Amino acid sequence: MTKQVVVAEGSSPPIGPYSLGVWAGDLLFVSGQTPIDPATGAVVPGSVTDQTHQSIKNVRTILEAAGLSLDHVVKATLFIKNMDNFAAINEVYASYFATPYPARSCVEVARLPRDVLVELEVVAAR
Repeated sequence: MTKQVVVAEGSSPPIGPYSLGVWAGDLLFVSGQTPIDPATGAVVPGSVTDQTHQSIKNVRTILEAAGLSLDHVVKATLFIKNMDNFAAINEVYASYFATPYPARSCVEVARLPRDVLVELEVVAAR
């Protein structure tokens, strides 16, 4: 199997030794995206709602660079700082994804990079 890296113009560069997106066959694996504003390199200010919007937009940018859209997502994993924010995150998430919804996991974690409130990773299929 060969892997092909996705380069997404207009996205924040990785903060470590990883690729933003990697094709493996017909599956695209998108690394976890945090609410970093690609224009400034800073965490978007505001609520968990604002941060969720930005994380999803960052995922969408990588998908679009690969010729896909959010409709191609088959699996999503949300990492959230506080499960008390689940309802607010879920409401934003539902505004971007349509039925049939991707399979999804949501995990509360102790800490995320740059102390953000949410991170989203996805797997998409052509």
